[in-house]
Amino acid sequence: MRLDGRRILITGAASGIGRATAGLFRAEGARVALADRDGDRLAAAVAEMAPGAIGLACDVTDPGSVAAAVGAAAERMGGLDGVVNSAGLCTFHSFETTTAAEWSAMMAVNLTGPFHVCQAAVPHLKAAGGGTIVNIASGAGLRPLANAAAYCATKAGLLMFGKALAIDLAPAGIRVNAVCPGVVQTPMVEGLLAEEPDRAAAVERILDRYVIRRFGTVDEMASAALFLTSEESSFVTGTALAVDGGRSFH
Repeated sequence: MRLDGRRILITGAASGIGRATAGLFRAEGARVALADRDGDRLAAAVAEMAPGAIGLACDVTDPGSVAAAVGAAAERMGGLDGVVNSAGLCTFHSFETTTAAEWSAMMAVNLTGPFHVCQAAVPHLKAAGGGTIVNIASGAGLRPLANAAAYCATKAGLLMFGKALAIDLAPAGIRVNAVCPGVVQTPMVEGLLAEEPDRAAAVERILDRYVIRRFGTVDEMASAALFLTSEESSFVTGTALAVDGGRSFH
């Protein structure tokens, strides 16, 4: 029960890493507010984790939606002790074929979204006497990928945003860290693989870059977020924890 009594808001919590994180945090004693714009999946996730879990409709690209969700989370849970920014968007195109709309959409979800969430949540974290922020970034923020200039830029920006925020918020007792996943078996990754003419060949190309030659799991990423949210990491802030099967150095 490493998070007993903690009150945590998790975005992108209806599926993938966000959902796994919410489930693990709930099992570790936290009350969790799951925020997502996918209403059906969100309802299913909350039902699976209740009691002690609430669902909040939230579009991280809309500051009004974020403010309402964060406010509702703090009101319904009696405060806020932590945030996990897990909402994300990824598309792969050559730079020449990436449209301005695609660039803007990824920036809005992957980088501006966490900005909105953190700005709305920080007053509540301060009121609680401190807390944690964990951003789910990507190994693509540490080492670039081909045909992913927009995605890499958003995740690298998220890492530096977190480091700067860690400096600003340290006096308030708020720690800010990031998890940098490698390729993980998620609905988003499966959707990208479905676009490949030869899925098996695409998987082999991906795994050629990994020391541990397999996809990661959402549970492994959730465990990393748990470490950075728990008191076990009480002397850790501003870090980018690579959970990537060795891709960032191989």
